[in-house]
Amino acid sequence: MSETTVDFSPAAAPLAEKLLEPALEIIARYPLGRERSALLPLLHLVQTEEGHVSPRGVAFCAEVLGINKAQVGAVATFYTMYKRRPTGEYLVSVCTNTLCNVMGGQEVYDGLVEHLGVGHDETTADGKITLEHAECLAACDYAPVVTVNYDFAIDNTTPQAAVDLVEQLRKDERPAPIRGARICSLKQMQHQLAGFGDEREGAVADGPAGAPTLRGVSLAREHGIAVANFDIDAPITTTKPARDESAKAVKDPGPAREKPAGTGRIAGAAHAAAGAVKAVVTTVADKVRHPIAPGETKAGASGKAGDVKDPQVRTAQQRHPDASTSAPDPTKTDPTPAASNPAEAAGVAGNEPAGDGKPAGDSVGNEETK
Repeated sequence: MSETTVDFSPAAAPLAEKLLEPALEIIARYPLGRERSALLPLLHLVQTEEGHVSPRGVAFCAEVLGINKAQVGAVATFYTMYKRRPTGEYLVSVCTNTLCNVMGGQEVYDGLVEHLGVGHDETTADGKITLEHAECLAACDYAPVVTVNYDFAIDNTTPQAAVDLVEQLRKDERPAPIRGARICSLKQMQHQLAGFGDEREGAVADGPAGAPTLRGVSLAREHGIAVANFDIDAPITTTKPARDESAKAVKDPGPAREKPAGTGRIAGAAHAAAGAVKAVVTTVADKVRHPIAPGETKAGASGKAGDVKDPQVRTAQQRHPDASTSAPDPTKTDPTPAASNPAEAAGVAGNEPAGDGKPAGDSVGNEETK
């Protein structure tokens, strides 16, 4: 991939001068013909330089992958981790989803909004802090939580603790997080999200899981609950185990016998559903074996005299006519259903029909502007 040559447009050229080499390294991780899969890390790579996905970042990703900008934009606007406008040095995220909200997450977020003077996805005037409320940060056992550049900074946080945190960040201090890696800048984090290691000394955190995370394990030990024959030192197999023929009688016991009626509400509902599905399948198969003969229609279906087509087929042909479709009779029109009450009648009377495929009233508006 190092010998790849791409003629970049003027919009993409500035980023290509700085990011082409790591971009080609990212693309080389994917099989030949699957290079488009590199788009996600490439968008993170763009953010290492600009802090967000700019129009020229979109152009660079599109041209280095050989796709169009609309395809890049569709991905960049779908995921919230791709920012479409400049962000601060530190992205402070407050979880306001269900559990964190119940535990005070909204109060934490509101306190930061008041203290920083910015709202969701907005950046302070000094360019230090971008605030956002997050739907879930996957740490319900420590609710409410706050992250800085996607690393956990405060667990079981309070409004005052969150304010103290952002003030430290604005003073270029990087407090040690409760757990996880050392706090870094957002651009440094984007470099890691692009798939490159963090080269800072002591950047990778190493420590045990906290008590809330291990609460279930602790309760199991206290009450003597354990998985039978569990061996924590058992090796993890890397190949598919051979089929155990002794278990075949259990897994494949043969044709199931029909259960007697009245075995329970759930069983009865399942049996009824299976019967309904079987009836539908039988009906479809019968239609294939016995198509509608000329002069016949479906049972209960209305059809015009002399029209031997299936009503559904006829409707489809009327909606999508071709050369073989007969033209409708202009002297006959389908009557408009009568209004069932005065209010409906008044509404129908005031609703002008659309013409020429335009919304109602569009022609009048266009005529007035001429």
